[in-house]
Amino acid sequence: MLKLPLHIQILIAIAAAIVTGLLIKMANEQGLAGGAHIQGAMAFVGTMFLNGLKMIIIPLILSSIISGISTLGSGGDLRRLGGKTLGFYLTSSLLAILLGLVLVNIFQPGIIDGEPAGDRLNLSSSEELNATMGKIEGRGTGDIAAVFHRMLPPNIVKAAADGQMLGLICFGLLFGYFMTRIENPMRDSLQHFWQGVFDTMMGVTMFIMRFTPIGVFGLVGNTVASTGFAAFAPLAIFFITVVLALGIHAFVTMALILKYVAKVNPLGQFKAMAPAMLTAFSTASSSGTLPITMECMEKKVGTSNRTTSFVLPLGATINMDGTALYECVAAMFIAQAYGLDLNFATQFTIVVIALLTSIGVAGIPAASLVAISVILAAIGLPMEGIGMLLVTDRILDMMRTAVNVFSDSCCATFVARTEGEQTNIAQSS
Repeated sequence: MLKLPLHIQILIAIAAAIVTGLLIKMANEQGLAGGAHIQGAMAFVGTMFLNGLKMIIIPLILSSIISGISTLGSGGDLRRLGGKTLGFYLTSSLLAILLGLVLVNIFQPGIIDGEPAGDRLNLSSSEELNATMGKIEGRGTGDIAAVFHRMLPPNIVKAAADGQMLGLICFGLLFGYFMTRIENPMRDSLQHFWQGVFDTMMGVTMFIMRFTPIGVFGLVGNTVASTGFAAFAPLAIFFITVVLALGIHAFVTMALILKYVAKVNPLGQFKAMAPAMLTAFSTASSSGTLPITMECMEKKVGTSNRTTSFVLPLGATINMDGTALYECVAAMFIAQAYGLDLNFATQFTIVVIALLTSIGVAGIPAASLVAISVILAAIGLPMEGIGMLLVTDRILDMMRTAVNVFSDSCCATFVARTEGEQTNIAQSS
């Protein structure tokens, strides 16, 4: 029996989901009862798959970081690896933001026929806008300062239950480092324990990965059945601007970094990461895709567990290239729609806040909208402008998550190559 590669299975599932979702939407519009039942079944399947991925995030992240740190050796190795990782993430996010800023100034999606588009683009229902405003009410620049509080949670168990990955990662880094400072045989016992937990969690991951095409079909099908594509037309220029910027960042900026900095063939990286990127697109969750990202990096790219267990969990929490790019474009779009001509200083402010919020606001519900609200408050724009973004937010969220995950993988490849590791990807000439 012909066995298709996982990324081909996912692509087939996405195509089938789009067709099925559009048929369901048509059935719902005509009042046919069967469409709602099928959509409910797809939503159930998609939620089950997403829950399965979320279920393994906490033990996988904690075990991977602790086992990874325990193999790094000296504190100098940890500082070197951490410096490379953080430097790459900050640089790639900044490049993404600047790219988005350039394109949004070129295309000016907030201007239609030479006039600000604010009055024409109030597309969201009052109920949806009120619900969104309720999520972001009271948010501000203090949310950036709260990042440092989440780094050291008073209750690590509660932090894990609340999905505060940053605190969990900091705890794992501290635990793994000081685990290497204790005497044997306790050190070896702990190392064997955490390595065993990690190996077990990777086994669970492989089991869940078998159901990826089914889960993707449910998630994408339910999204298409709920939103369709017709609603994107009034926001076409904004939508195209974001998609173009995300595409350039992934397929040009990251590709050039892979070729000339990491010294590997970018096509090999894209091929190896296809299952993870497609899963990220379907789930719109970097953390939920982390198990598959780690599997692709270790099995297909060939990076060591030492590198992936440190770089990727950190990236799933703080490296949000696509999100940062989107925040910048969205804030500029709203400013244009309200007829504001932002000077260089204000645009620079947007760049800085987008960089900070892409790192720090990721753990907050409605993360991208919260981050955009912080930017709007900083430059004096009304929060109601967020209502213009709600129509396209879901599909763009899926796209920017895929870019986030690919950027994480590029960092892991870069760190592995600079650490002298040989990968399965052909080196660039």
